[in-house]
Amino acid sequence: MTNSRKERHFGIDPQTREIVLGKWRINLPDSPALRILVGTLLILGGVLGFLPVLGFWMIPLGLLVLSHDIPAIRRRRRKLAIWWARWRGQQNSSRKS
Repeated sequence: MTNSRKERHFGIDPQTREIVLGKWRINLPDSPALRILVGTLLILGGVLGFLPVLGFWMIPLGLLVLSHDIPAIRRRRRKLAIWWARWRGQQNSSRKS
């Protein structure tokens, strides 16, 4: 395993088309239509998160799957990732002081 694969903690690995969630890797379908369907179903299931088995955790996972094919969602995901990295950097630098 290369160092770049070990450093990824969350997101989509563009080389393998896998969703990376910490130590777990989930393969995405090859078909864009099927990926959009899976992402949409995850979001719809997340909206019903108050029911047993379904959960609100499905909404961000569905948005992550959709961000692979829909540019508007991809841009928002990247902005969120940049904001999160900056915020964590500020938190770490304030702890060192």
